[in-house]
Amino acid sequence: MKDMLVRLLDLPSFEQEERQLGKKEGIIFRRAISPEKSLVVEWVKETFGEYWASEADVAFSRQPVSCWLAQRENNILGFACYESTARNFFGPTGTKEEERGKGIGKILLIKALNSMKEMGYGYAIIGGVGPEEYYKKVVNARVIEGSEKSIYENLIRKK
Repeated sequence: MKDMLVRLLDLPSFEQEERQLGKKEGIIFRRAISPEKSLVVEWVKETFGEYWASEADVAFSRQPVSCWLAQRENNILGFACYESTARNFFGPTGTKEEERGKGIGKILLIKALNSMKEMGYGYAIIGGVGPEEYYKKVVNARVIEGSEKSIYENLIRKK
């Protein structure tokens, strides 16, 4: 998997979509806060696995917390972290399978990238991308040539 680069000065607007999801679906988008750390990390672990849970855990060590959530009432629907594995890296991110296709992931992505922009970055790296076309379409991300050899290359794996 390759890394991608996103120009943060050209991020698309999403406010109208966020309002519509709030009205139609009752979805709230917000930054996670420390009292819910164990609940969020456990949800990420159950939904996406240990590696992403470890990265989400690190997001809670940042001030402000570097994790955005989508929720409906008391249920987590999706998350997006940044600066968890490396500085200026976006991810991990994921939306509950049955909630996909509504634009939740897009809003979480752009909120997290805007947070990185507010930190002073002009560009952000999306590490180890799976859906290249998605990131190209949503935030005009570009593949970083030669990035097949990535930060995740020697990741210790369960046997």
